[in-house]
Amino acid sequence: QVQLVESGGGLVQAGGSLRLSCSFSGNIFIFNTMAWYRQAPGKQRELVAVATRAGSRNYADSVKGRFTISRDNAENTLYLQMSSLKPEDTAAYYCNAATLSPPSNYWGQGTQVTVSS
Repeated sequence: QVQLVESGGGLVQAGGSLRLSCSFSGNIFIFNTMAWYRQAPGKQRELVAVATRAGSRNYADSVKGRFTISRDNAENTLYLQMSSLKPEDTAAYYCNAATLSPPSNYWGQGTQVTVSS
């Protein structure tokens, strides 16, 4: 019943910026943890950034200082602001949300980000 829809992906030159959005059905307040993952062809899906309901923010070392995750409860939307993009950032980006009680995990369909050198 919970639905997550990503948008904002596209083609951008190295050094450029892009903002990804993930819209949620229902109330975003129910999710304790919301996150962005990415997966490049032939590689494992990796965690990029995490935002908790309490306000904590964590990032993969590869994106620290370049990416910012934010959570807009009023708009039921999760964002990933990406700057100083590198070709190695090229991947399909997926939105994820999780509840604690009961424990549940939800995924979006993904949005493609391609960074040219």
